[in-house]
Order: sequence, then C-alpha cells, then structure tokens
Amino acid sequence: MNWLVLIDHLPALPEALLLAGACAVMIVDLYAGERRTASLVLAQIVLALCAAATLFVLWGSAGAKYYLFNGLFVADVMSHVLKFACYVAVWAALVYSRQYLADRGLLRGEFITLLLFALLGMMVMVSASSFLSVYLGLELMSLCLYALVALNRDSALATEAAMKYFVLGALSSGLLLYGMSMIYGATGTLDIPAVAREAARLSASATERHFLVFGLVFVVAGLAFKLGVVPFHMWIPDVYHGAPTPVTLVISAGPKLAAFAMAIRLLVNGLPGLAADWQQMLALLSLASMALGNIVAIAQTNLKRMLAYSAIGHMGFMLLGLLSGVVDGNARNAADAYSAALFYAVVYAIMSVGAFGMLLYLSRAGFDCEKLEDMRGLNRRSPWTAFLMLLIMFSLAGVPPMAGFYAKLAVISAAVSAGYLWLAVAAVMFSLVGAFYYLRVVKLMYFDDPVDTAPVQRQLGFGVLLSANSLALLFFGILPQPLMALCFAAVVAL
Repeated sequence: MNWLVLIDHLPALPEALLLAGACAVMIVDLYAGERRTASLVLAQIVLALCAAATLFVLWGSAGAKYYLFNGLFVADVMSHVLKFACYVAVWAALVYSRQYLADRGLLRGEFITLLLFALLGMMVMVSASSFLSVYLGLELMSLCLYALVALNRDSALATEAAMKYFVLGALSSGLLLYGMSMIYGATGTLDIPAVAREAARLSASATERHFLVFGLVFVVAGLAFKLGVVPFHMWIPDVYHGAPTPVTLVISAGPKLAAFAMAIRLLVNGLPGLAADWQQMLALLSLASMALGNIVAIAQTNLKRMLAYSAIGHMGFMLLGLLSGVVDGNARNAADAYSAALFYAVVYAIMSVGAFGMLLYLSRAGFDCEKLEDMRGLNRRSPWTAFLMLLIMFSLAGVPPMAGFYAKLAVISAAVSAGYLWLAVAAVMFSLVGAFYYLRVVKLMYFDDPVDTAPVQRQLGFGVLLSANSLALLFFGILPQPLMALCFAAVVAL
C-alpha cells in the first residue's frame, strides 16, 4: 500500500534527521574530550539513521514521486539513490580521516559539524524542484566546504586554496544565479516542472528562444564550475592540493554527486526543450575536459594534483552520458544515456573515496602520503595494501574487469547511439592516454625499490572498510547489472 500519501512531509524525514543530528553533534561536542569519540560516534549514528530513513521512504513510496513545500522539494528514486551514495561517502570520510586528523591536531567539532551541514546542502540540491531550493542547497554546501578547506589555519597552502575556492565559487554562483534569473524572467516561474512547460512553449518563438538560450549559457557555466570541467576547472588542482586530505576526499565525491543531480534537475527536467543547445555546450566541455585532464595529469608528481586532473577528465566522461539523451528531439535514448551518466557518477565517487582513503591510510604522524615517490615499493611493505591500490588505479584507468571500465563503456556506448561518434572516438583515445599515469602508480608499487621502509600501520576498522571499498569496484565491474538496474529505474522515474 502506498501509505506515504497519508503523512505529509514524511519524504523529507532524512533531511529532518540530519539537521537535528548535526545540531545534536554541536551540543555533544561541547562536552567531548580531545579524541572526539562521542562526536564521531554520534555523527555515524546520525548517518545510519538517515540511510535507514531514506530506505524507509523509498520502500514506502513504491517508486512514486512526491512534491513537498509548495513544489520546492521533490522525493523520487534518483534523489534517494544519490542521497544514499552521499551518506556512504561522508561516513567513509569520517572513518578514514579520524587518525589523520588526530595526529595533526585537526580533529575538532568544526570538521564533523561542517561535514554534516555540507551533506545537508547536498541533499537539498539532490531533491531541489525549484530554482530557490537549488540555490539554497548549493550555498549551504559551498559555504561549509570553504570553511573545511581552511580547516588547517596554520597552513598557508590551505588558506590560499580556501580563498581561491571562495572567490571562484562566488563567481560561479553569480553566473548560475544570473542565468536562472534570466530564465525566470522569460518563463515567469521558479518551479522547475513549470519552467519546462513554459520553455517548451516559448522555444517555438525565435526571439523568446534566444532569450532562454542566453540564460542557459550562464546556467551551464555555473554547472560546469561545480562539476569542475574545462574551462571552469582552475580551482580543482589548487583546492585538491591545498586542502587537508580528508577534506579533499569529501570534495571529490559528495559535491560531484550533488552537481550531477543539479544538472539533471536544471537541464533534463527544467529545459528539455533546449536540449539541442545545451547538448552542444556539454559536448565541447566534455571534449576539452577529457583532453586537458588526462594530458596534464601525466606531468604531475603530486598524487593529489594528479587525482585532481583525473577528476576533470572523469567529469568529461560523465558528460558523455548527459549529452546523449536526446537525438534530434527524440528522447528514446534518454533512459539509457542518463542512467549511464548516473552509474558513472556513482562509480567515480566510489573510486575517488577509495583513492584518497588510500592516501590517508598510508599517511602517519609527521608524514603525508602525497607524492608519487611515496608509492615506490609498496608491494614489499604491504602486499594487500598494494593490491587494493592496484584495483583502484585499474578502475580509474578503465581496465577490465573493474567498474570503471563498465562505466566508461556505458557512456561511450550512449554517445555512439546518439550519433556522437567523433566524441566517442576521442573519449577512447584520451582514456588510453589517461591509462599511462594510473599504470605508472602500479609500476612504482610493484617494480621499484621502496624509499620509505617504515611498515604500513595496521588500522583494523580502516583497513576493513578500505578493502570493502576497493573490492566493491571489482564486484561492480564483474556484476554491474544490479547497480545499473537501480540507476535505470531512478532515471525512468524522472
């Protein structure tokens, strides 16, 4: 029985729990000791409750879509899937970062609280059904992330990264807000489904269509910054490098999922009548991102900067799915293309969390694992750790049978089906280029002599979770059907 209709606002239960839990963490942290054990445990309990509430709402809704708060908030299958992925990323960040932050005196209540409020912003973005709620969620998430990047106040590198992130983030938010205001001026509504109806009607007029496309350009620019694609990528390397590694882990996963949801809401749900226009823009962004990301990453000697440029390239691949949904006004390819893009976004989040988690695992008090040389001879120091890193690198490179291979295959197949053969060929070529710097890490681990002879510290809980993280990439590569079917169902429900 579909009983959610009996209880108003129940689909927003996860957000309510997270908000109450974040406030409770702030109060508990006043009485927590230096180890912050109580705060960390409470934060993980809150995340578990949110995950349970999300599954409860998904089961109770039977896949239906609900609009709440006068159309500002939508609860559908895609929002539930992305929220659950965000919970996992943030929970992994809390587990992975505990020892790292404690060793450096950075394990403070601010980190835990800001992380939870950033997650709340991501959840609002994922469920946004109005320009107002999109912007509200974006700013809540962004302001928390700016503060997290500057968490290490004694580091000039972190402070510089936070300032760059803040200034460029404010610029991108202004571009996005200006674009949405132009579309509002043309359509007379902030409600995304209503925008879609009005835009479809107005696009028949050449004058009105030009006005809409003018606003669309600014919207796509704002989205491109949040995804970190060329030419709006300039913040990615500096922020990834300058931020503490636990914060880099968070930025590399959760916000990418939220930005993907924002792109789906604004472009696919809000402006399907202008698909021919934004698809051309995304095609150029995708090609430039795959080219610059994979080529420049080869020259990097810092692992965090290498993974930053890798993220730019991967977002270019993800855009292949987004731009392949509508062909000459025909949306028959839409479900396959958008589900492939969603699958890619989720798999990339798993890969990114695993990669930065490995850097945290190999770090210790007084030593940060950030350089390529730090990976030399890892197989001799810890064969199992080297094997886990090999799985992550193979998946990022798109080597079968890893999940990254199937994700790239899915988006490239969608591009071919949509007629973007030239873009698919370019994607394959740049994927081969990108394989070089991933396999270079494997070569350093297995064929070079170790520079650091210190044994890898054994952290039982951390090690088990990191093993599950890496092995999940192998599992979803061999058996991608369950996750792909879930992504397909989420997209169909749109």
